[in-house]
Amino acid sequence: MIFGLGGQEILIIALVVLLLFGGAKIPELMKGLGKGVKSFKDGMKEVDSDVDKETKKEES
Repeated sequence: MIFGLGGQEILIIALVVLLLFGGAKIPELMKGLGKGVKSFKDGMKEVDSDVDKETKKEES
């Protein structure tokens, strides 16, 4: 189960998305989602790096 959803719920959500956006738009939406997730991960790595630097400064 993903996010507490079973197979039937995921199938219904996928069908609703397909009906709302059409088959041609889905790859474009997924590409945008992927870029957003990558950007978020890069930002989190930068924050972790900054926190580590500040922690090392305080320990010195």
